[in-house]
Amino acid sequence: MREDARGLPPLGRVLVVIPTYNEADNLPPLVRRLRALMPACDVLVADDDSPDGTGKLADELSAADPGVHVLHRPGKEGLGAAYLAGFRWGVERGYGVLVEMDGDGSHQPEELPRLLTALASADVVLGSRWVPGGRIVNWPRYRQLLSRGGSAYSRRVLGLPIRDVTGGYRAFRAGVLDEALLHDVASQGYCFQVDLAHRAIRAGHRVVEVPITFVERAHGNSKMSRDIVVEALWRVTAWGIAARLGGSPRRQAHLHHDIRES
Repeated sequence: MREDARGLPPLGRVLVVIPTYNEADNLPPLVRRLRALMPACDVLVADDDSPDGTGKLADELSAADPGVHVLHRPGKEGLGAAYLAGFRWGVERGYGVLVEMDGDGSHQPEELPRLLTALASADVVLGSRWVPGGRIVNWPRYRQLLSRGGSAYSRRVLGLPIRDVTGGYRAFRAGVLDEALLHDVASQGYCFQVDLAHRAIRAGHRVVEVPITFVERAHGNSKMSRDIVVEALWRVTAWGIAARLGGSPRRQAHLHHDIRES
């Protein structure tokens, strides 16, 4: 296999994993927009048996477009479980890149090429709201403070050299997921994102951030809840304590952190 200057193999086929629960209004326009902009990227909708019919709409999209696939899951098991199931589905089918993208339209498909370009010389790319060039549209002040505070706390407790620890627009080389990130991930809520970033950095993978514009959903309700916040707080705290009591040392010497301007 031909490699680039850093010894990394070509990216290969790209699969965008979109987890859904009650996103009937948001999913169809998002998938059509993504496929029109990036026809070479396949889509996997991982639906947690949405009572609003999102799964049925996903099936209709798949029937009309061979690049759209659907993974029906038995019930609402959390964001982390949905992504892990989607990642396994993609790795088993030989995709070279797995992308996380929210099903509520907050992640812009137009920015995916920037993530994939950065991935050509990295192992993991994070779409970041909190680096120069990143921004948020139509989010209430308390949500911005919660997100910034969560990232700041995670960075401090876990020693993470990244700005947006909790963001969910990400691209992974499949080899990273196959080697390190598909095993023993216990977090199910939004701290799943912290867990993945922490594991990738601890394993010595090259993680970079690129700026994105995050747009608040136009339809439906946020899945954020007090329980999700509490889970994130206690898990991050527990991981930090474990590291200080003799957890595996992070191979920081192998981590190269870039912020790429748009």
